Amino acid sequence: MPLPAMAHSSSFLVPSSSPLPPADDAVYAVVVLNQRLPRFAPLLWDRAQLRVCADGGANRVFDGMPELLPGEDPDEVRIRYKPDVIKGDMDSIRPEVKKYYSNLGAEIVDESHDQDTTDLHKCVSFITRNPPGSEKSNLHILVLGALGGRFDHEMGNINVLYRFSNIRIILLSDDCSIFLLPKTHSHEIHIERSIEGPHCGLIPMGAPSASTTTKGLRWNLSKSIEL
Repeated sequence: MPLPAMAHSSSFLVPSSSPLPPADDAVYAVVVLNQRLPRFAPLLWDRAQLRVCADGGANRVFDGMPELLPGEDPDEVRIRYKPDVIKGDMDSIRPEVKKYYSNLGAEIVDESHDQDTTDLHKCVSFITRNPPGSEKSNLHILVLGALGGRFDHEMGNINVLYRFSNIRIILLSDDCSIFLLPKTHSHEIHIERSIEGPHCGLIPMGAPSASTTTKGLRWNLSKSIEL
């Protein structure tokens, strides 16, 4: 019996002046981690229905959004790009940034008692319990700052993809996007050629891929065993 198909698209990266595909009914939440903001952070922030900063990610929004929008007043930018929630163990956020966003009405969730999960895990768990839309099946969590910096942090972020394999989570940087292809489905990846490519990688994690077949790549796989 053929596996059910799952479609993947990076249409959320298409500039706002370009219309999204009519079938795009996704609901977006953005998580900002404590790494440099990618150049498209304002676009994804505006597209999201829920914006969550993981601890020191709030510093990145406070400092980085005005840098990405140099033609605008920094104070106005900071007010407009206010996180809905700041969540984590609060060991990285600067006190003045925490106070600033708290005064603007951001919800501060201190989970310093929990040292067994990463800040990204805490944020994804929060979003799945408080999804911005009525249909969790349409939820897409876009993670900014997930790549770069310490390798153990990167691997911890990739591990979150597996811990929440029933949720569509996309790890993003200026150069890369990473998402899980669950073995319970076949997958159709729609390429936005204006912003993606020409390279891609398929990486089996934790165990060999028993059989992988692709179409549409320059060098396709045909029932290949990936080690």
